Amino acid sequence: MTNGTLAALLLGGAAFAYAQLGTDEAAGETAPRTATAGRGSVTASVSASGSVESARSRALTFGTSGTVERVNIKAGDKVRKGDILAEVDDDAARETLSAAEAGLASATEDGTSTAQLYAAYVKARNAYRAARRAVDGTVIRAPFAGTVTAVNGGVGGSSSGTGSGQTQSGQSGQSGQSAQQGTSGTSGFVELADTRKLQLVGSFTESDAGRLKVGQSAAVTFDALPGVTATGKVSQIQPVASTSDNVVQYPVTITFGSVPAQVRLGQTATVEVVVGSADNAVTVPTAAISTSGGQSTVTVLRDGAQVRTPVEVGVRGTATSEITSGVSEGDVVVLPSVTTGTGTGNGQQQRGFGGGFPGGGPGGVPGGGR
Repeated sequence: MTNGTLAALLLGGAAFAYAQLGTDEAAGETAPRTATAGRGSVTASVSASGSVESARSRALTFGTSGTVERVNIKAGDKVRKGDILAEVDDDAARETLSAAEAGLASATEDGTSTAQLYAAYVKARNAYRAARRAVDGTVIRAPFAGTVTAVNGGVGGSSSGTGSGQTQSGQSGQSGQSAQQGTSGTSGFVELADTRKLQLVGSFTESDAGRLKVGQSAAVTFDALPGVTATGKVSQIQPVASTSDNVVQYPVTITFGSVPAQVRLGQTATVEVVVGSADNAVTVPTAAISTSGGQSTVTVLRDGAQVRTPVEVGVRGTATSEITSGVSEGDVVVLPSVTTGTGTGNGQQQRGFGGGFPGGGPGGVPGGGR
């Protein structure tokens, strides 16, 4: 008898617990997450990753074929405009120039009184100019002040480069990111970059690129330099996209305003561009806005009822967005529900008694009861 009474009490307690839990779940389902529309500032931005490049770079080559006689620089050297960087043996070029000078002097002395004499003069003049260019081509001079990023050849090698030079990092082999060379897919005997004028080229998705305009402000952070930031502006948006893994992206150039001393060519960075802002605006959490078929709506809580309300969205930020019509300051909006499911099939965490009461048999009744 005692065991039967105990079993009845336990079953009654279980029924009460289930009922109480059910009440708690129902209460949780009828209490939506809400937020109050406020007033403040909203900023919208888009971001992309890229690498630091020089805004002015050149791949320099000899204008004359020959054997390299002198290389006056190495990768990493800073040079001034007009400095001689490398030279080839110019003996043959100078001999040709001397012969051309003599030929031009003779043609000038003969005059140009007839068509035949004029033709001879023009031929001699052109030969002299070509010989002069050949001599000038035996020397590579720096067209601007900058830093040598690569030397792709050495003394005794060909003027076209041997591929045994060094990059700025000191590694053997042909140097050269095409973006730093000025000519895609080619490299010069010497590669030069102006490290005082740096830029970043980021790849933006087509949806983000559509929100960009030349002149917009940008903030740049560097992967290898925590805490170091730079500012810049959008200076160029490439009209032709590139596609990788079915993702369409547009290269966008960001020109730095000032460059931190720690920043170097080739470093990876992230750029964030402000594409819109609004001050003293009515704002709601961006998560509260639903958009379908071009129409945005917000669920507003009015007198305990949830009312789906069409709204006009201004600046859409990551956390909050501007509402230009449809919602007023102080309105209570409903946020999407957050589920804490543990795989019960309906996204809700299952609560209850698993496996019956301790020590119980089927149905949760303690064993041994008769």
